[in-house]
Amino acid sequence: MRVLVVLGLVAAAAFQVVSADVQKQKDVLFLLHKIYGDIQDGDLLATANSFDPAGNLGSYSDGGAAVQKLLKDLNDGKLLEQKHWFSLFNTRHRNEALLLFDVLIHCKDWPAFVGNAAYFRQKMNEGEFVYALYVAVIHSPLAEHVVLPPLYEITPHLFTNSEVIEAAYRAKQKQTPGKFESTFTGTKRNPEQRVAYFGEDIGLNTHHVTWHMEFPFWWDDAYGHHLDRKGENFFWVHHQLTVRFDAERLSNYLNPVDELQWNKPIVDGFAPHTTYKYGGQFPARPDNVRFEDVDDVARIRDMVIVESRIRDAIAHGYVIDSHGKQIDISNEKGIDILGDVIESSLYSPNVQYYGALHNTAHIVLGRQGDPHGKFDLPPGVLEHFETATRDPSFFRLHKYMDNIFKEHKDSLPPYTKADLEFSGVSISGLSIEGELETYFEDFEYSLINAVDDAEGIPDVEISTYVPRLNHKDFTFKIDIENADPDKLATVRIFAWPHKDNNGIEFTFDEGRWNAIELDKFWVSLKNGKNSIERKCTESSVTVPDVPSIETLFAKIEAGGAGLSEFESATGLPNRFLLPKGNDRGLEFDLVVAVTNGDADAAVPNLHQNTEYNHYGANGVYPDKRPHGYPLDRRVPDERVFEDLPNFKHIHVKVFNHGEHVQK
Repeated sequence: MRVLVVLGLVAAAAFQVVSADVQKQKDVLFLLHKIYGDIQDGDLLATANSFDPAGNLGSYSDGGAAVQKLLKDLNDGKLLEQKHWFSLFNTRHRNEALLLFDVLIHCKDWPAFVGNAAYFRQKMNEGEFVYALYVAVIHSPLAEHVVLPPLYEITPHLFTNSEVIEAAYRAKQKQTPGKFESTFTGTKRNPEQRVAYFGEDIGLNTHHVTWHMEFPFWWDDAYGHHLDRKGENFFWVHHQLTVRFDAERLSNYLNPVDELQWNKPIVDGFAPHTTYKYGGQFPARPDNVRFEDVDDVARIRDMVIVESRIRDAIAHGYVIDSHGKQIDISNEKGIDILGDVIESSLYSPNVQYYGALHNTAHIVLGRQGDPHGKFDLPPGVLEHFETATRDPSFFRLHKYMDNIFKEHKDSLPPYTKADLEFSGVSISGLSIEGELETYFEDFEYSLINAVDDAEGIPDVEISTYVPRLNHKDFTFKIDIENADPDKLATVRIFAWPHKDNNGIEFTFDEGRWNAIELDKFWVSLKNGKNSIERKCTESSVTVPDVPSIETLFAKIEAGGAGLSEFESATGLPNRFLLPKGNDRGLEFDLVVAVTNGDADAAVPNLHQNTEYNHYGANGVYPDKRPHGYPLDRRVPDERVFEDLPNFKHIHVKVFNHGEHVQK
């Protein structure tokens, strides 16, 4: 009887937790839905109108310091007005958004969190509010199980062509439901149009902005936790975007992207075909523009000087911190420091000397349409993480930075056979079940938040659909022999294009730098033969698409079941796991490395929980090895890998037969 009572208490407690999570999820959805109008939930609107942020300073872990500062700026009329564009790269905008984030992250309980969010939603700039709420939900333990809706439905102007937005307004005015086709920018006269499906994909845009919310450059550990290997993660996520873009180019018979150079023209222009909700059109940039100094931001000479200081640090093998102390970077941890320097984040040891190459370059490149402010244009697409990948110059900019990182990686000694082998373990078989085939499908999303509300005019169903890349299901089949007792292993899967656009084979060393990470997971190997089947949908480097806000509302009404898999949106969309390929079959080198799981693991019991994420357990990245291991260092002699029994290398082809699943 006592056991039943105890179990009943546990069940009741569990129900209360689930109910609390459902309420939190509902609150966040209503806070973000129809962001340019009033809160749509009556209870939450009442909270917004009655809540006193300074009424109980004991509900804040900082004693209310942040909320008092925000209230003072609000009451003094210092905050950015509503119905105005917002950019994280604008110092004033960012600081104001972080004032609200500072309030939310210091809330001790959910009533304080949601009360402040509702109160300031009614009074702050909408873009600042959305950004602050998203990063607060991501980082606050109070919102651990909350699923954020896709940004392209909350702020659709940043993801949708202006022609479609105009059509949505007409549909609302005429009270006629509409489903409108979206197209990519440019025409067939522009070769870059062949790969627009990648850079302009709303899932890729969401991946990019979400990563920068998980690992913001402004992060201070005083907010509550350390972002483990943040600088290295910055390098790796952008390196992977760059090599994937090159693979898409080869799939479409284009050469790999060239890096930007400060003393040469920006060859390819870009016309965004997008409009701010408030603020006018995103600026365009014609072809062959030469870099000019950007008033009040940076001179091109300064960018060259900062670059030279970073390259000098790589050549010397150390950076100098703000106190003049040398910090060694000639080791596997150096990439983390270098990433902090190049971005730069608050983790940079000397931002005054090494500058902020990445962040400043985004602004400089984004302003080249109006570098001196003659036309008072709003920020360019490069000045928003949501829109940056739409411009092909984004990938040229990151190829430039990627080559700086490569300079550092190539300065490290190559791995030896002793570094790479896994005693007693060998790969006896590697194959793929199912053809590696991609196709395009139409994806539909709501534009209800793109149009304004007006009294007496009800909503009508308005949406757009856009083609996006996907792939058919396949499974990796790996046979691993273990001559020893049970042991933990890490399985690492990569692929790179076998030939360049001229049909010349990449060397192993060239290929491994262009390797796309397809998966990484842990297994417990028993003695003898282990046959492993790993589905493409299980890849740890990708995430499923977050459900629409309408679906999220429906799941909440049904009790909130089935939301846990969407709690982390940090990862590439799973449908982008494979590059497009082509009708001939684009040939790839597929490699699998099985490494020592015990030596790799930064946290225990990884084989019992193979879910892989950017935080890992207790804020520690689960894998001790450098990103890209064992392909992250130069390989002067590929025979080192050919002789490794725990390394397997085969050739595969990725096909695209022109299939398009239409709405």
